[in-house]
Amino acid sequence: MRSHPVTPALPDPPKIPLAGARARRFAAVTLVASFAAVPAAACSAAESAGPGAKETGSSAPASAGPKDKPQRKPFTISFGGDVHFEGVLRNRLAAPRTALGPISSVLRRSDLAMVNLETAITTGGTPAPGKQFTFRAPPAALTALKAAGVDVASMANNHGMDYMQSGLRDSLAAIRASKFPIVGIGKNAAEAYKPFRRTVNGNRVAIIGATQVLDSEFIQAWTATNTQGGLASAKNEERLIQAVKQARRTSDTVIVHLHWGTELQKCPNPAQLALAPKLIAAGADVIVGGHAHILLGSGYLQGRYVNYGMGNFVFYNSGPETGATGVLTLTINGRKVLKDQWTPARINGGIPIPVTGAAKQQAVTSWKALRSCAGLESKA
Repeated sequence: MRSHPVTPALPDPPKIPLAGARARRFAAVTLVASFAAVPAAACSAAESAGPGAKETGSSAPASAGPKDKPQRKPFTISFGGDVHFEGVLRNRLAAPRTALGPISSVLRRSDLAMVNLETAITTGGTPAPGKQFTFRAPPAALTALKAAGVDVASMANNHGMDYMQSGLRDSLAAIRASKFPIVGIGKNAAEAYKPFRRTVNGNRVAIIGATQVLDSEFIQAWTATNTQGGLASAKNEERLIQAVKQARRTSDTVIVHLHWGTELQKCPNPAQLALAPKLIAAGADVIVGGHAHILLGSGYLQGRYVNYGMGNFVFYNSGPETGATGVLTLTINGRKVLKDQWTPARINGGIPIPVTGAAKQQAVTSWKALRSCAGLESKA
């Protein structure tokens, strides 16, 4: 459970009434970075995330001696897969505090929780021309994630800019207004690649979001540059590796959240297999991602932890394979992942419902078997 008070740099955001484990968990983490001091009109996001974020805060400086560093203790972080609020899910935003359903109790038990937010945050905008599926959700989507116990989300994916630059402006404005941390998107490349930062149980944690999946016709328009807003692209490996190396210098735990893989393909593709060891060499301790709409393998690679596909999570697709989902919880101390735990669920009515009894054990066994074609080990 969290053990440090939150200390944001800006005035506290509006409080969402939370009870029990979530309330205690939220109150017990130190927010290491907060919003940058930028004009209110600027498009930016929660300070400890990418858009508008500062990387300075209450954590010990990199040059601090051993006596100055807080004693580290293991912390837990939980990951869910792809989230949007299309179809049957849109009505759930009428009550955003319960929109994610019973899986929220699993997320709240961890010190940190993260998902992939597979949508633009806008009620207007122009849909991407010629794109078959375009997703958007109102700002209540951010309220729903926060209330469910999610601490940070990535919007670096092939739907984060479905409503082009106007949708991007709306998304960044909504992120800033909500003060909910989002990574992988920003008003320029510096913001898009900027990590979310928190100190948890003495561990300085940095989380970077990026996407390896972008439609070829939108790569130029959607990729963040020095002068253009957009997404953090993992196709620009040099820029992503630079971000990981920078985070490594001032962090105890570096996590990279990626949108990667091939839809409905159970094994990692060559691009995934090539990128993972490069990020590990740059200093990543954990790499987690999704896109395939089905579960892929998780395990250890060169002593670090890699997940190749979290599948759907809060999503309108619920077939035999696309409806298999769950929460991946890692116990981490510094650079070491001490334990992984899979809490299986099935999507029903768009939301993940935890599996129980014999079906739960079978689902865990099936999940572990996925690493067989991923080149991953069960232990570090």
